[in-house]
Amino acid sequence: MPESLPNHEAIDSPENTITEIKLAVAKLCQEYKGEYWRELDRKQKYPTEFVRDLTESGFLSVLIPEKYGGSGLGIFAASTILEEIHHQGCNAAACHAQMYTMGTVLRHGSDEQKKKYLPKIADGSLRLQAFGVTEPTSGTDTTSLRTTATKDGSEYIINGQKIWTSRAEHSDLMLLLARTTQLNKVNKKTEGLSVFLLNMQDAKKKGLSIKPIKTMMNHSTTEVFFDNLRIPEDNLIGEEGKGFRYILSGMNAERILIAAECIGDAKWFTNKSTTYANDRHIFGRPIGKNQGIQFPIAKAYANMKAAELMVYNAAKLYDEGKSIGEEANTAKLLAADASWAAAEACVQTYGGFGFAEEYDIERKYREARLYQVAPISTNLILSYLAEHVLGMPRSY
Repeated sequence: MPESLPNHEAIDSPENTITEIKLAVAKLCQEYKGEYWRELDRKQKYPTEFVRDLTESGFLSVLIPEKYGGSGLGIFAASTILEEIHHQGCNAAACHAQMYTMGTVLRHGSDEQKKKYLPKIADGSLRLQAFGVTEPTSGTDTTSLRTTATKDGSEYIINGQKIWTSRAEHSDLMLLLARTTQLNKVNKKTEGLSVFLLNMQDAKKKGLSIKPIKTMMNHSTTEVFFDNLRIPEDNLIGEEGKGFRYILSGMNAERILIAAECIGDAKWFTNKSTTYANDRHIFGRPIGKNQGIQFPIAKAYANMKAAELMVYNAAKLYDEGKSIGEEANTAKLLAADASWAAAEACVQTYGGFGFAEEYDIERKYREARLYQVAPISTNLILSYLAEHVLGMPRSY
């Protein structure tokens, strides 16, 4: 059994808590070296064993309050966990959504829903890892989504389609955003959207179908189709019509957590680069002696350190309950750019060997590229900052 999450009440300070968490995560990840991930990548398989060990060690329930079986820590601690997973060469994408989707239930669910679901999510008997928001026709324009939830007595009838719904085949529950009031009948586009918590095992028997999408990285992503799926009205989270606000409240957490993974990736790439640059000798000298090798690695490291400060500042402010749209988006932008720069430097340092599967670089390179696009494009972050922070005209 891997080392469990430390009991934070028995540790002297938050700094020691974070150190203990990092050591425990690193120890678990040492059981899942490159060959494990390469084999999954070849077969496009889900890392069942890795997710099981993360769950049993308490890492995926870090944000769940202690009264529901979790650790009751914050986004700062959760970010540390995800960063260290990636720093060790593993990939948390198989399960990271559980952290930020769970927050919607915690913040906006009823007491009955929290008691019913959170303890089971904490102990791993239920997986909440699917997030149904994006659609083929609307993309990031969430308010234009077409999936509908129509009230019929004590039930809602769901019709529509979602895309890029990762982990749908490996999750027991899905957090779903659907329109309960037609777009032409609301005063604002953000109104009339509602959030539901679906029991996917039950839904598969009543009108839910899942189609895997093969992508350039092993991300377990899918299309999801709803055909007159009937769900109980008590699957509704919070108030009907206010779901867009509920989803937004979790998106800042998502950006911070993904940014932390990018920091971990940047550290992994830089470690690989510096080790190889020192060990690889050409023309009778280590290639790391050449400034053409040194400078891109050093610049990527500097970018990572700056992004790291932004990520953990955003996490700290989030835990303090501050409004952090600017900080969360900036952290995601800078961290994604830092990890990509570190990936580019690493491939260039290894040369041809960087494309060989056995070094794990090409796999991590593909994984790092994703975060220029997801969960939000870097271009949309720039648009957000231009409009909402700098006061320039809306560009879309």
